[in-house]
Amino acid sequence: MSWSNLVNQGVNAEQQELVVQIVAEQMDRLSLPVKRDGSRLEFEARPAVLAALSRQGLIADAAMQTSLVQRVVARIGGLGFIHAMLPGKDYDPGYSEIALNPDGTVWVQKQGAQYFEKLDLNPSKEEVWRAVESLLAPLGRSISESTPSVDAKLPRSEGMGGARIKIIHPLLAPGSGYPAINIRLFKARPVSPELLIQGEAAPAAVVESLLEHVAAHLRVLVVGGTGTGKTTVLSALCSAIPKQARIVKIEDPEEIWLDHPNTVTLEARPSQVGSSVPAYTLQNGVDDAMRMSPRWLIVGEVRDGNAAFSLFRAQMSDHPGLSTTHAESPEATVKRIGLLMLQDRLVPREASREVFAEAVDLVIQVGWREGKRRILGVWEVGEASGSEVLFSPLYSFGDSKMIPSQRKR
Repeated sequence: MSWSNLVNQGVNAEQQELVVQIVAEQMDRLSLPVKRDGSRLEFEARPAVLAALSRQGLIADAAMQTSLVQRVVARIGGLGFIHAMLPGKDYDPGYSEIALNPDGTVWVQKQGAQYFEKLDLNPSKEEVWRAVESLLAPLGRSISESTPSVDAKLPRSEGMGGARIKIIHPLLAPGSGYPAINIRLFKARPVSPELLIQGEAAPAAVVESLLEHVAAHLRVLVVGGTGTGKTTVLSALCSAIPKQARIVKIEDPEEIWLDHPNTVTLEARPSQVGSSVPAYTLQNGVDDAMRMSPRWLIVGEVRDGNAAFSLFRAQMSDHPGLSTTHAESPEATVKRIGLLMLQDRLVPREASREVFAEAVDLVIQVGWREGKRRILGVWEVGEASGSEVLFSPLYSFGDSKMIPSQRKR
């Protein structure tokens, strides 16, 4: 019997029954390391699927065989409905973010898309909680009413750049009894400047000019809203750093891939509930990096005043740097950084403007235009004057080229 003959007999039920049978046969036979290794698990699952099809006299084309293998792998590996949405060695569904809402609906954001779209998936609560356990258990983490909000990450593996995970217990996210899950997928390989040009983020002449400014040791801050492509732009600009340069990057979590041989990554971590182990902050990372002889510093995202002050202090002491932060304009960036420093009781607002003007050379604004992530503007940072920092525009969205910066390092 072929799968085409099963369509009118409830193909989903037939497939599900076959998957359950294969999983039952393989679950106890496979060791834990194999169950945790997607490539090895897929290698073991394929012959098991083909044998089960043969036993039952079923004929399946290559696409259906692959689908069955993935479903078996997902159930044995524990990730269930999430597994097929994650990139692998030979396939990439093309998602940048996966979300499960408390009502049980599944949403995805495609790479380069501005909004989420709903998938026709209805995972059971049992499958969802099994996936949560599989995500957290290898990290020694769990979610409960006493720990209702958990941050975690998927490690990088072959074909996958890793991911940032947020899970919130139904206690805090009321709905239909499902947890709220967000999985932000990272790039699986370094971002090339050509990708910015192909994606129409900016004209080729502008991208080339920005690369020249980075190579000239200018300190660059990329700003924009959530999901506007700040990290993508920063990653692409890192290609202008000389290959022989020693780089230390500080992230929370690690997201940026660099094609540079002498790179060290320091990853922030929160303090764990019920543990005496202290948090490791972005500020700790920057301070430690300064004792590691870096030629370039990269901070994935400046989120607090301590991290900003440590980074800017380093950039004022002859360390080129690239970083990102959330802001909607150069002026808003200065205001936000100043508020963060003031909140952490580091320097007065007036002094924070002096620090900013001394430490940052270029501000790059990214955002959405015409349904695509774009570089909206580039400004040269001038002197702090009274209650503001002066900026000179070098590029605005729609221009064909960029005016060179006059700042020298």
